Amino acid sequence: MYYSVDRIEDDIVVLEDIKNNNIIEIDISLLPKVKESDIVIFRDGKYQIDNKAKLERIKIINEKLNKLKR
Repeated sequence: MYYSVDRIEDDIVVLEDIKNNNIIEIDISLLPKVKESDIVIFRDGKYQIDNKAKLERIKIINEKLNKLKR
C-alpha cells in the first residue's frame, strides 16, 4: 500500500492511502524519518520511503495545476 504523509503531529504521523483516500494514524517510531508530502510504502511488514513515487506524484500534480492555469 502507498501512503502520502499528510501531516506530523507530535509523535503521530497522519497518512493518506493514495488509492482510496483513507486516513490512518501511525506512531512516528514505526516509520523511517519522514516529512510531509513523502510517499511511504508498506512492504514486508515495514514502512519505507519511495522517492520515485513521490517524484511521479509531484509531476502529476504539477501537470494538473498547469492545465488549470490555461
